[in-house]
Amino acid sequence: MLKHRGFPGRLPGTDFQFVIRRPNPKGVTPLVVRDRYRDRRPADKRADAGFIAALWEQFGDAPFERGNLDAGRLSWLFGREVIPAEDPFDPASYEALLVVDVNVARASFPDVFGG
Repeated sequence: MLKHRGFPGRLPGTDFQFVIRRPNPKGVTPLVVRDRYRDRRPADKRADAGFIAALWEQFGDAPFERGNLDAGRLSWLFGREVIPAEDPFDPASYEALLVVDVNVARASFPDVFGG
């Protein structure tokens, strides 16, 4: 499992986790598409914005390996702002390649992209 050096471990001042320390001994947690409803807590929305900002700062629009990025946090963005960068895509692989869909991310999180 690739560890992304320099990537923030969590949203500053919160317990919203961005990375994991070690592989799951029970198997890789697969990425799934999670629905984001309008009535989500403001803290959850800030965590999503903080995570997409960290992804953008670390990787930009280049493909990146899932590695030690938290599956739960990725799943809130997966299928919209973060999409597979390879076909076929294995959602239960630490080596899976992902990419930020810049147009969707800009529309969803305009403050992150200065818009």
